[in-house]
Amino acid sequence: MINTIIFDLGAVLIDWNPDYMYRSIFADEQEMRHFLTNVATSDWNEEQDAGRSLQDGTEWLVAKHPHHEENIRAFYGRWIEMLGDAFEGTVEIFKELRESGKYKIYALTNWSAETFPMAQQKFDFLNWFDGVVVSGEEKMRKPAPEFYQILLDRYNVNPAESLFIDDNYRNILAAEKMGINCIHFTTSDKLKEELLAIDIL
Repeated sequence: MINTIIFDLGAVLIDWNPDYMYRSIFADEQEMRHFLTNVATSDWNEEQDAGRSLQDGTEWLVAKHPHHEENIRAFYGRWIEMLGDAFEGTVEIFKELRESGKYKIYALTNWSAETFPMAQQKFDFLNWFDGVVVSGEEKMRKPAPEFYQILLDRYNVNPAESLFIDDNYRNILAAEKMGINCIHFTTSDKLKEELLAIDIL
């Protein structure tokens, strides 16, 4: 019986995309794609999610790509411009689950400890959780089993009685190996269908 719901945040509840900011810098879409694929990569950003400071991450990348310095410094200098809107359909599901009183609801997110407070200021629902585990604060990230274990231990969660919702299939596979029930998130409507099918909603 499920008594705990664990949400990922980015691309599930919150729309975050570097394109939003970099489109104001790059006039050419192909140049922007090249920069985000080969310079300010998702792997590089994930190191900050895993606890490396924004300053250290920025200086490391500038040293590697000095001719891109201005655009690299914009990544965290203008990071707030990468935050889009909330996915209202998922927020409504979250609200319904919370108001039912049947579940403890947590967030397990790969997010820099330095940028997460900016998201908290923008999105009030980030204060609704019974607990939030942020990778940048813990110095580890999904899909490391130890990161999931922090949440399970901290909040005394039984994996078999929990349900994890994440858009990244890599993270889903890691959670399933730990005995956590999972839903691979694609859209809010599909999530609602799947939760109704298992009597969670």
